[in-house]
Parts: sequence; C-alpha cells; structure tokens
Amino acid sequence: MVDLGVVLGMAIGFMIVCSVFLRWNDVKYRKKGLPPGTMGWPLFGETTEFLKQGPNFMKKQRARYGNIFKTHILGCPTVICMDPELNRSIIMNESMGLIPGYPQSMLDILGKWNIAAIHGSLHKAMRSCMLGLISPTMIRDQLLSKIDEFTRSFINNWDGQVIDIQEKMKEMWLFSILKQIVDIDSSPLAGTLKSEIMKLVLGSLSLPINFPGTSYYQGIQARRKIVNILKKIIYDRRTSQRSNGFETVSITSMMSVKYLHDHPSFLKELRNEHMGIRKKKLPEDAIDWEDYKSMNFTRAVILETLRLATVVNGLLRKTTQDMEMNGFVIPKGWKIYVYTREINYDAFMHPEPLNFNPCRWMEKNLESHQYFMAFGGGGRLCPGKELGTVQIAVFLHYFVTRYRWKEVGRGKLLKFPRVEAPNGLHIRIWDN
Repeated sequence: MVDLGVVLGMAIGFMIVCSVFLRWNDVKYRKKGLPPGTMGWPLFGETTEFLKQGPNFMKKQRARYGNIFKTHILGCPTVICMDPELNRSIIMNESMGLIPGYPQSMLDILGKWNIAAIHGSLHKAMRSCMLGLISPTMIRDQLLSKIDEFTRSFINNWDGQVIDIQEKMKEMWLFSILKQIVDIDSSPLAGTLKSEIMKLVLGSLSLPINFPGTSYYQGIQARRKIVNILKKIIYDRRTSQRSNGFETVSITSMMSVKYLHDHPSFLKELRNEHMGIRKKKLPEDAIDWEDYKSMNFTRAVILETLRLATVVNGLLRKTTQDMEMNGFVIPKGWKIYVYTREINYDAFMHPEPLNFNPCRWMEKNLESHQYFMAFGGGGRLCPGKELGTVQIAVFLHYFVTRYRWKEVGRGKLLKFPRVEAPNGLHIRIWDN
C-alpha cells in the first residue's frame, strides 16, 4: 500500500515546482513600462488557454487588465490590443515601426515569402501582381464564366444525397484552384493535396515543436509533399504550355448554408432574389457581371456570415524597435496581436450582435465602416476579397435555385481558433 504521506509530499512538491516556474516566467518578462498581464509557463506560455478558450480567454484578461495586456502565446511574448481605434491605427499605418509578426510555425510551414509575412516594397510588388490576376475586370471578363461552369458541374447530382457540406466546400475550394491552374478535376492527386493541405493548415497555428506526432511536425512534412507535387505540376505545365487561371472560395460558403438553414425567412428572401435572376435567363445561361452586381441581399448574407462566423480573428505584427503605445513601452521583437474579433459582436455597432440578420447590411453601409475589418485594411486589404465574394455568390445562386436541404443531426461547431465542424456538418439534399 502506497504511503499517503509520500503521495501528499510529492503532490505538494509538484505544486511548489509549478509555482516556481510560473513565478520565474512572470519575473523574466517584468519590465518597466510593459502592459499588465500574465505570461504563463516557460516556452508554452498561455498558448493552451488561448487556443482552447479563445474569446473567453480574451474577455477574462481584458476584464482583469484592460484593453491592452501582455501574454505569451505561440512561442513568443505578445501584447494583445483590443482597443478598436488603436487597432485601426496599427492596421492602416504599417510605417509605425511594425512588420508582420506571424507565428514561427506559420513562417516555417507557409514559407517566409508568403504574402502575409513580407512587408515594404516586396509586399507592394507581390500584391500588385496578385491584383492584376484577380481584379474586378479580370473577374468580369475571364474568371466569372469559369467559376459559373465549375460550380454548376460541382454541385450537379446532389439530389437525394446526404453530404458533409464542410468537406464539400473544402473540395470545392481546392478542386476549383486545380481546375484553373492545372486543368485537372477530382482525382487521386487532388485527394492527396486535400489531405496534405489540411495538415498544413493545422500546423501553421501551433507551437513550433518538431517532434513526430505534433501538428507542427505534420505540417512541415505536408509542406514538403505539397512542394514536390507542385514542382511536378509546374514542370508538366511548362512542357505542355497550358493557360493560367486562379480562383478561391471560403469556409463562409459552408457557414452561410448553416445560417440560412436555421433562418428560413432569410433563405426565402435569398431564394427570391436568385429566382428573379433565373427567370430572366434560359436554363443554360450563365451568371454574368450585371447579375452578380444585382445580388444585394446575397452580399448582405455573405457579410453577415463573415461577421458572425469570424474567420479572421485578428492580425499579428512585430516591433522592429522599442515603441510607445498608449502609454506603454513594447520591447523590440515582441508581437502585437491586433484582436479585431470583438468589434463583430459590439452591440452598439451591431444591435443584437449574436443574431444572424443580413438586413443590418441593407439598412446602412456597414461594409465601409472604419472598424469593419473582415478583409483586413490599408495596404493589406485582402486582394482576393471580390473574387471570394463572387465565388460564394455564384455557389449560393445555383444551390438555392436548384436544391432544398435539411440538416442531419446537430453537428458541433467551433469558432476559434478557426471555424470548423469537428465531426462534419451533414445535410440531406433534394431538388427544388
């Protein structure tokens, strides 16, 4: 029989060691002028609480320390800013001595030259190139017809099926890109890429611990496989002289299906808008630019989905020198997390903020509000904003005019750190 005194002594000893570690880490980052806050464990910091509790962690810390507080997340000391005016200033003015400060895991897995990580003249040049490929003119003249054709084909023959709309939207995003870039449809190659891309996404927001079994390790391995696949595709493309193309879609498609299912009156209004467009066309006619520009309620549905199912919770910046911020001094090399999520649930800006209500976007021009940052802001406004909106709108057009659906079960939904249904979101579909 185990001696109770020994067990008790070990437990007390463990608690003392934990207290020492916590105290040591707190003292290590105690510096005059820093914002208040806690730093958690050495190396791990408060990453677990941040990823698991998400918005509740933020609210708890803000209630205790105010709109600006320090923490240690994703392997780096970080100042979290929840002040809307200061957040807007940081996002709109990249010349404040701040550069992109994304986690090391993201830089390792997505590459240090990805557009979110670079800054200055290189970022401007790359963003200009991207805008040339996916500008409204390019969408209108070249991409819209391809999006229309692909979407019709992709959702064909769904009648009578039970599908996981989350998985279908992931496939739609991936297969549409593969179709336009390398002219291939669903295939073993596409399935392989889908699996590896999911590992890459999960690993990009994790502690950079390169050990078998960790999300970071799997993300690094996935990156290598994807790079090898893409190298072969590029080689084959150059030798076969195929033409270029690009399109994208968001998880917003899946969440819009979910919200419309749960709010039949808004689904009816959306369906009426698209039936009105369809009545002016022959069955084989594609959606054109004027049709898209007339989808006012559809755009409102997309924006309300983006607001309520926040895909981008905030932006990370890194200080290049010691800098003053609202009376605090942020040391060189620290991260600043511009946490923009809470403005989406601000009751003053959005009355009854937890309710799905696309009409709020019809009554006033919230899309141009200074604090609405679903697509970023300033020189880092998402270059794919309009293309993504077009693809979601085209998908909704064909989906609601052709089908009706019913959710099967009540799948669990997570909204932090990313929007997902861990066990899928299953719906039964039948023809309209």
